[in-house]
Amino acid sequence: MTNASELGEFLRIRRAALRPEDVGLLNYGTRRVPGLRREELAMLAGVSNTYYTRLEQGLSNNASEAVIEAIARALNLSTDERAHLLRLARPVKAKRRTRTTPDKVRPGTLRLITSLAATPAVVLGRRSEVLAWNQIGHRLVAGHLDFDAPGTPSARPNMTRMLFLDHHTRELYSEWKEEATRAVASLRLVAGRTTDDPEMASLVGELTMKSEEFAALWGKHPVANCMSGLKRIHHPEVGPLELQFEVLSLPDDSGQRVLMYTADPGTPAFESLQLLQAPMLRQDPRLPPTSTGSHSVRQRS
Repeated sequence: MTNASELGEFLRIRRAALRPEDVGLLNYGTRRVPGLRREELAMLAGVSNTYYTRLEQGLSNNASEAVIEAIARALNLSTDERAHLLRLARPVKAKRRTRTTPDKVRPGTLRLITSLAATPAVVLGRRSEVLAWNQIGHRLVAGHLDFDAPGTPSARPNMTRMLFLDHHTRELYSEWKEEATRAVASLRLVAGRTTDDPEMASLVGELTMKSEEFAALWGKHPVANCMSGLKRIHHPEVGPLELQFEVLSLPDDSGQRVLMYTADPGTPAFESLQLLQAPMLRQDPRLPPTSTGSHSVRQRS
């Protein structure tokens, strides 16, 4: 899908989500479709109906920043949605690809997460693929997978794919719908930054075909830069946890991020993380006798 068509889709979806009364307009006449009419949105943005229609139809790719800002205000967009709209309307020309080798985690980044023995950490690529994790991070989010899987591109786990297609991962999140919406919104944001990413197109195509829930969420075009927040997890070995997460973007153009989970000292979640840090979970008498360590679990979903 081109940026022009993505732009049109985003505008149509956001326009349909607004009611006349939401923006101080009188609701008159019978509406065949929900939301604002094109002419109403154009009036609110201070542009001609013809010009706005061309934007929605993907026939204009040189809209000024002032026009895009006016449309964003008329649509009541969030900060993340506004930035996404601007990228779609005025895309940066993609750099010519000179290499096709899979992404690799930098040695320094790997040393960093390995040193965080008590803090679950996962290194993600731009498409949410797992490039590396430390032991406690692996035990927290994917103990049923091979610890070494991220090192092999063909076997590399993908957090978004797992969320929708792996039943172990699905059961991990107590508030799965919220987690799924957050994942799709983040993926949409990344997808809007480039028009030349066949791997992203392949991932979206696969998930759209295999998951009706993903297809429905993707069609709503949510956009959010999910950098921090709360995750409620029900871990199969240590039970429920409420964990804060932080996403740190690496200071280069790789798109790689480090996802880390933390809990306040003294809380049940903090104590549960300490249990996960133990070399062999089965040695702790507070855990079920069937619990196992990260390197003893090698089955795949």
